[in-house]
Amino acid sequence: MVVDVNEIQYKTAAVLFGGIGGESAGLLQSQVEFGGKIYRFKLLCSIDSDPVANRNHDLITGEKTAVTIDLFQRWQYEAWHGHAPPDDWQEVTAWDVWQAFREQVPFFLFLSPPCKGLSGLLPQEKSASAKYQALNYLTVHGLELALQACLEYGGKLPAIIQLENVPRITSRGKPLLKKIKKLLEKYGYAVSIRADHNLGEIGGLGQNRVRFLIVARHEAQIPNVIYYPKKKPIRTIGDIIKDLPAPGDTEAGGPLHGLPRLQWKTWLRLALIRAGGDWRDLNFVDFENLRVAHEPRSGAFGVADWNKASGAVTGTAGPGRSNGVTAVSDPRLQINGNGKSNLFRIQSVDSPAMCVTGAVGPNQGAGCIADPALTEKPGRHPAQYRVISVDQPAPCVTGTRFGSGAIAIADSNIDKDPQIIEDLRLYTSPRADTMGVQKWDQPSKTVTGSMDVHAGAAAIADPRPIPKDNEKGIWTIISLDGTWHRPMTTYELAMLQSFPTHLPDGRPFQLEGCTDAKAREYIGNAVPRDSSIEMGNMFLLAAAEAEAQINFSLSWDPIWVAPEEEYTELIH
Repeated sequence: MVVDVNEIQYKTAAVLFGGIGGESAGLLQSQVEFGGKIYRFKLLCSIDSDPVANRNHDLITGEKTAVTIDLFQRWQYEAWHGHAPPDDWQEVTAWDVWQAFREQVPFFLFLSPPCKGLSGLLPQEKSASAKYQALNYLTVHGLELALQACLEYGGKLPAIIQLENVPRITSRGKPLLKKIKKLLEKYGYAVSIRADHNLGEIGGLGQNRVRFLIVARHEAQIPNVIYYPKKKPIRTIGDIIKDLPAPGDTEAGGPLHGLPRLQWKTWLRLALIRAGGDWRDLNFVDFENLRVAHEPRSGAFGVADWNKASGAVTGTAGPGRSNGVTAVSDPRLQINGNGKSNLFRIQSVDSPAMCVTGAVGPNQGAGCIADPALTEKPGRHPAQYRVISVDQPAPCVTGTRFGSGAIAIADSNIDKDPQIIEDLRLYTSPRADTMGVQKWDQPSKTVTGSMDVHAGAAAIADPRPIPKDNEKGIWTIISLDGTWHRPMTTYELAMLQSFPTHLPDGRPFQLEGCTDAKAREYIGNAVPRDSSIEMGNMFLLAAAEAEAQINFSLSWDPIWVAPEEEYTELIH
């Protein structure tokens, strides 16, 4: 549709703690047609203390609206950082915020203050510390500064205010919520406080993302109600990533689409966890009948019979190597009659232990145990090493690293990767060296321009053993369900957060100036763009109805800003 720019009504918006711009990108896409006019948002600014986040905010939105401001008060700075600020540091004033607002009172004010101290991922003891209480107080201080700037220098208040955080703020942040509610009601806002908003349903995402939201409607400016966005079906992970480039294709998917280099034992753990399960599944794996190991040539670990001739002594003789037998069954130790009964004893985890002695090693009587479990412990996140089926919605995308809740997927699209199958049917008369397997210790055959396994000796008999447990790399292990259990790439996580596949400058979605781990944190902390679009549409509709002086209309849509007793009780 061609839109006459003269018929576009812009409503201003300002964002505090905007991060990399999920909320901003959504607001810029929100649009409502009402009364022959088009209503859109104009972004005044996005304030954040992190210059790298701000740089990427502008990269994602395509606008230069990010402003780097530290909203800490001095006591907060000292409590959080553990030391006094530098000499050139100053507390931000309402005037500074007014300048960031471009000396305009925003119609819509959005805040997404840091949630680390309020999240269930942080132990309760740490959450209650002075350091994290200082961080948590930004929820109040940021709002106070913004309202002060609008009143003192603009003479009015934002028409609509929204604050987003984690659901646990209702328990860990009760005193803060009481202050916020009291402050908003003092200035004439009708307030909705709820912790059950699923942004996945609001935005039609491929994840369940339950969040706490405050929405405040300034009744003098918006006498009409604000409706709740229509809920959309949650999509599956497969719906989101099926059309993306293959994982690891950083040319098509950008630098965030590389697969993490995990330890070999982590890849094994992922392969052994059922789709939809997590690390607790490892407690039930039958390791005796299911293992990954290389099969060395005959003679490796060979133990010669005392009464028979030895095999040939080779230059590679040694335990674990092929050909050379270097161990012997020596009958002279004579343990059976005179040795202790618990020498080299392996005890079962579900049986009583042998007597604890002063011996210091397994060959002197000290016990060893067959420990089958990766045991649960306080602080271990329940989603650790979690593997999600490709046809299910994702859990909430967080900013934590893999192994602490970041998701892995049972990827059924393994046909995208090269496969090798033992097929004896050739049906052709191939040239010499076709599918040739070369020896490790011999010079290579001539490398030709068409060199691959179908046109030359381009395969190798590689004698190197499987990786050590702690060796890092990228390996494809097909799980028992026939899929590749792998970590999701950071690019894929960004798509679950509904960021665009490409930046405004045409490059695949990416973040600059940060590590992959930090990029995951930024992405996990972001408001999903598509959820922001839908919520922004409701705010624009409320603005349009207020301008048309439609204070009441019959509608089947649920009303959002209508405080409900059960949620009000959360902060009392």
